Amino acid sequence: MNLAMKLNMKFLALLSILMISVSCKKEGCTDMDATSYNEEAKTDDGTCDFSGSKVFWYKDSTSINLIDNDATTLTYYVDGEIVGTSPTYVSWEVAPNCEASVAVSVSKNLGSLKEQSFSYRVEDQTGAEYWSGTLTFNAATCEPVELSF
Repeated sequence: MNLAMKLNMKFLALLSILMISVSCKKEGCTDMDATSYNEEAKTDDGTCDFSGSKVFWYKDSTSINLIDNDATTLTYYVDGEIVGTSPTYVSWEVAPNCEASVAVSVSKNLGSLKEQSFSYRVEDQTGAEYWSGTLTFNAATCEPVELSF
């Protein structure tokens, strides 16, 4: 084997090793719960972003009580922002999913956290507050929030 062939083979071997080591170190978000999940990433680089959702709902009995209390429309706030409105006559016997067209649902960006808490309140058309408190949003989930009155 001549010198040129030996050098060529060594170069190819080094190139192969370099390509293997580079391809094994692909970085990105490796957490499947993240909105920024990268299935090709082998090493987590800290770029994971998360979001979580809640869906508000109440049963027929709460709807009747709201209507009897002259409430006709509810406005839902999360972290001080309006996230939806609904007529008080809309109710469910079981929790709706987040995609239900008449349900009020909200998604929050949690940044790099897998869990984060936000304040909420629900008011009627006159501004009377019926519910308020804190909601904890968890990454990659849609959790129901049952309201009772």
